[in-house]
Amino acid sequence: MTTARLRAWWAHRQGLDGTLRGASAAEVLERTGWARSVGGSAPYLGLFARAGVRRAEVDADVARLAIHELPSARGCTYVLPEADFALGLAAGAGAPEGELAAAEKHLGVTRTEIDKLCEVVLGVLGDEPLDPAKLRTAAGDAVRTLGDAGKKRGVTTTLPLALGLLQAHGEIRRVPVNGRLDQQRYGYVRWMPRAAPSDVDVELARRYFAWAAPASLKHFRWFSGRTVAASKKAVESLDLQAVDGTDLLLTKEIAEEFQAFTVPGKPSYALVAGIDGIHLLHRDLSRLLDPADAQRPAPGGKATLGAEADPPCHLIVDRGRIAGLWEFDVDAGKIVCQFFGEEDEALREVVAATEEFVRDDLGDARSFSLDSPKSRAPRLAALKA
Repeated sequence: MTTARLRAWWAHRQGLDGTLRGASAAEVLERTGWARSVGGSAPYLGLFARAGVRRAEVDADVARLAIHELPSARGCTYVLPEADFALGLAAGAGAPEGELAAAEKHLGVTRTEIDKLCEVVLGVLGDEPLDPAKLRTAAGDAVRTLGDAGKKRGVTTTLPLALGLLQAHGEIRRVPVNGRLDQQRYGYVRWMPRAAPSDVDVELARRYFAWAAPASLKHFRWFSGRTVAASKKAVESLDLQAVDGTDLLLTKEIAEEFQAFTVPGKPSYALVAGIDGIHLLHRDLSRLLDPADAQRPAPGGKATLGAEADPPCHLIVDRGRIAGLWEFDVDAGKIVCQFFGEEDEALREVVAATEEFVRDDLGDARSFSLDSPKSRAPRLAALKA
């Protein structure tokens, strides 16, 4: 077992070796895992890198609900395929319940009050999206302001508590105001409640180890947000095997394919977001970094790259290894790269294709909703240097 083989395998399972070219967005998400979304370009970049899917295709799939952005594992938003809507919602249902419990404890909110507000919201909403301001107006006195105490806890009114519960139950959903995933302005519409799988944790573990194996129990705990005990129980029925000399686990079916896998002899480059699944499914950055690269200074920061929990920039990946960093310079309409080695023609072709995609389809490659050309300037300067 070598590090290079593990990395190349992870890249292969993630479809970053060209094996998913021509697949639909839903097919990519089913096979490689849910795409983390924080109002940035990560879902678009990941789908383009894996299957060449353009933004118009992704937006059309969102509009027809072939894929959708939903609160899922750990209560975080991911873009999911339709087949996983119910599982994703069930996996994230604990987050809004926790928020309500905290509001009951610290803000004098009651469950009865929020349940009544949920009924009002459902009565107000229909097929036409209402943004939070219009929804609050329509709900009237059923929405209560939580004063300074609420502001300190980031909950200014009772409306977000109700919306969180209704989303987790699938009774409402958020609709991007312009149909795009790389922003965080939404309206809300009625939806259909979805029955959760009989054993959410087992099904989540089954999906996870199909996307991310070999992975450790610790990696699964990070992704799922489950406790040690719940994680161990979830994987019991999966009959996982350990990779010799490691704490990494995989199923028997995947183990056979893994044993037959060999590292490609030629580079296979992909430009993805810093929160792409190749990193975030495990959130163990050091496994993708060569020791020498881990000592490089993090662009725009004070620490080394290896000391970061998450990449400070978007990633250039070659057979699973982080081979460089990149950002998009909006003013120049160009990608700015720092490559950890000698550039070749294959890399230049991938950079050019991604650059054209970002410029023509997205307009920018924001890491998250508040990322901007101004806030990105120190990282761009460091990459150019």
